[in-house]
Amino acid sequence: MFDRSRRRLLTRRSKPEQQRLPWMVNDDIFTDGCTRCGKCAAACETQIIIHGDGGFPEVDFKRGECTFCYRCADVCPEPLFHPQTTPAWAMVAEIGEGCLAYQHVECRSCGDMCETQAIRFRLQPGGVAQPELEATNCTGCGACVSVCPTSAITVVNPKNKES
Repeated sequence: MFDRSRRRLLTRRSKPEQQRLPWMVNDDIFTDGCTRCGKCAAACETQIIIHGDGGFPEVDFKRGECTFCYRCADVCPEPLFHPQTTPAWAMVAEIGEGCLAYQHVECRSCGDMCETQAIRFRLQPGGVAQPELEATNCTGCGACVSVCPTSAITVVNPKNKES
């Protein structure tokens, strides 16, 4: 007989920093139901799904962006995803202190990659333009993460920041 409580002890994160995949049901249901078959990773058109904590799939934005193609959910043999008609997730980009612009070095790589223009740069008289993130425009696609030369951008769940 399979003991789920032991599996949870060894594989579940105490509090996930980010949602593993778009449209994913909550983390508890996901870790209980995911068989770690790898079909989602194989189907990902941008190849950003990796084997993460405990072998469970998760998005690695250092490899590229999520196009929200829904292929990961379509190929999953388990009922672990919300319908595509619902929002993919509440994730947004966060620009950290390592940003080159904060160090007075001109760089706009993240803004150039942001299709929704959620990252814009505010001009500074006599200085380097500073990044500003408009969270309501950010889809959490992660296109800005892999192009950042200092790895200063992460994609986070703002709800987890409040707690």
